[in-house]
Amino acid sequence: MNTPLAERIRPKTLEDYISQQHLVGPNGALTTQLSSGVLSSIILWGPPGIGKTTLASIIASQSNRPFYTLSAVDSGVAAVREVINKAKKSDDLFAAKNPILFIDEIHRFSKSQQDSLLGAVEKGWVTLIGATTENPSFEVIPALLSRCQVYVLKPFSKEDLEALLKRAIEKDKLLQQKKIELKETEALLRLSGGDGRKLLNILELVVISEKSDTIILTNEMVQKKVQKNTVLYDKAGEQHYDIISAFIKSIRGSDPNAAVYWLARMIEGGEDIKFIARRLVILASEDIGLANPTALVMANNTFQAVNTIGYPEARIILSQCTIYLATSAKSNASYEAINKAQQLVKQTGDLSVPLSIRNAPTKLMKELGYGKDYQYAQSYEGNFIPHEFLPDEIKGTTLYKPGNNSRENNLKNYLKSLWKDKYKF
Repeated sequence: MNTPLAERIRPKTLEDYISQQHLVGPNGALTTQLSSGVLSSIILWGPPGIGKTTLASIIASQSNRPFYTLSAVDSGVAAVREVINKAKKSDDLFAAKNPILFIDEIHRFSKSQQDSLLGAVEKGWVTLIGATTENPSFEVIPALLSRCQVYVLKPFSKEDLEALLKRAIEKDKLLQQKKIELKETEALLRLSGGDGRKLLNILELVVISEKSDTIILTNEMVQKKVQKNTVLYDKAGEQHYDIISAFIKSIRGSDPNAAVYWLARMIEGGEDIKFIARRLVILASEDIGLANPTALVMANNTFQAVNTIGYPEARIILSQCTIYLATSAKSNASYEAINKAQQLVKQTGDLSVPLSIRNAPTKLMKELGYGKDYQYAQSYEGNFIPHEFLPDEIKGTTLYKPGNNSRENNLKNYLKSLWKDKYKF
């Protein structure tokens, strides 16, 4: 069984592609592009094992274009130029449909490697499809990013992952040789961490390790099989995400010992320094926030410092920041507030800005009531005057709920002193 299960059942058409309906559904952005015959260079941004490579392959197949593929892990500038030269030679044959160059893990390309792509993309010698698990705003140079559409792939839902399992059991010729009953899925889904490729690896591992022709998949059975054969599916790429998850959860859980241990694992494994530092910046705001605003300053300074200094000395700065964040008070109130606010916007749509707080740069706007009754807070005692700043339809809505820590308890008391009953916590 040389070919992995994930490869054997890889979808060949958009119709067979599970999830991402905002991209591949009847009115999806990619569906529209493919039907028009005009395909721009794109960056596919999403978690591991979500189907970025599969989607690129389908796009090439359905648009009937030559397909070149490179991995940023083991391809240098010379490899990029070699593929571009091949594409240029085929330009006469494929003038209407230029070749597709797929680059996996494009975030690992250096600036010089990305620069080497610019001319080919700009002149239309290739249509670039880049795949990344990292935010392309940070990892793709602006000149290249401006020439690409960025499409965000959403994580698999539970239903998506179960659909992958059922399709594998029903469609794969080797699995069809056994009678498989999918009785419970929780262990499979939990162990996969939402990674479709990992999910199928685990399914295959469990099936091939069972001698019986009749297999009933239960949580207990899967857990036992996987623990016994961990080495078979714990690939380096998957471990990368497991370790960063352990690192973040250790800091969030205020355990500096565990946090530094997982940091050391990443450093010893040669992890990208920017990857670690960026996660610290995100965590400082998402999990600490207003409980200790200095945490974000510390994390941001760490990001700048380690990028300037590099390994090996940067490990000391990362350690200092990691311990500081792990021992800091925690609050996700800012994170929860923006989540609630965005959900409210989606539910209520484009509500009108109250007239009293609209900008009134012209005489006509003033006559229409723009800015009327607005009171300048700094003109009043304590630099505060009660006013309604939300649209009428949602006035009185509470989005920010201070966390239970010393600093935010002070904020809570301050807001109550200003707004009395309006701010109820």
